[in-house]
Amino acid sequence: MCTEVAAALRGACSPQGDGHHNAVPSHTEFLTLPQNLGISLPAISTVHAVLDRHGLVPRGGRRATSYKAQGTALSRPSQPNALWCADYKGEFMLADRRYCYPLTLTDFASRYLLCCEALHTTKERYAFAVFERAFQEFGLPAAIRSDNGVPFASCGAFFGLSKLSVWWLRLGIGIERIKPAHPEQNGRHERMHLTLKREATKPPGNNFLQQQARFDEFIRIYNHERPHQGIAMRYPAELYTPSLRPYIGLPELSYPFHDMTITVTECGRLCFGRRKINLSQVFAGQNVGVREVADHIWLISFMHYDLGFFDDQCSRVECAPNPFTARVLPMSPE
Repeated sequence: MCTEVAAALRGACSPQGDGHHNAVPSHTEFLTLPQNLGISLPAISTVHAVLDRHGLVPRGGRRATSYKAQGTALSRPSQPNALWCADYKGEFMLADRRYCYPLTLTDFASRYLLCCEALHTTKERYAFAVFERAFQEFGLPAAIRSDNGVPFASCGAFFGLSKLSVWWLRLGIGIERIKPAHPEQNGRHERMHLTLKREATKPPGNNFLQQQARFDEFIRIYNHERPHQGIAMRYPAELYTPSLRPYIGLPELSYPFHDMTITVTECGRLCFGRRKINLSQVFAGQNVGVREVADHIWLISFMHYDLGFFDDQCSRVECAPNPFTARVLPMSPE
């Protein structure tokens, strides 16, 4: 078996006529295409051993489970609630020597400032509360654009998902992420931050209550009294209307076309028979679908996204192709 696998891999990586090597097949591609090799599928550990033996396993210091942040395709909608933009304005110190981390949310098309919340941390449980209030007041957007920082994304989960972005997906909200080190891809939101900093943080409030009052007044002026050149000198409040999609909580999640539905434990594992399959804590409490795609090889899906594959003989999970990665990443001039 190992000889056949090694021969197949050597063939895939042998030089072409132009002297170049073929692309090395990934673990996932190899596992999901056994029929092309005409052999029965080996365990993931066997595949890894063969790849390693032939020098095809990268030797990096980064953990295999880490995620390198990437941008997604970016839309430019012209209708309210098709896209919201979220970010934290840079922290600043209040007069009482405590740091304030404003979480801001705008509508892309109308420039309407949906919220500006004075928070004392960027921990995700506080962000959940801010977004829930916004959803209750304005309804649900089609998508939310953010950077790749906490709590919008994480580096230790599939595709950089976080508990917050998993919640968005459950609500039917799409995810857009700007490319790392390219804040201009969220330019409209960043320009709002410059105005916010100039008019509502200098000088800072004495405490969180006073600072929030200044933010609330800024929201009122920004939406109702400040014309914007990008919308033909109109006010955001003239263009914005709440979403027709109400926030009514999370729908039940089931997988009728999978072999089984499993609820992820609080520690981020799948209980599969006697085995514990490490997934990620960002999916804690969520239902995932599990389906056997080859002998001993199982596909894990969350909603309509394929997360990865695992071998029930060794419990190791191999990540599926990232469904959120853009093939061509457009550069937004705004």
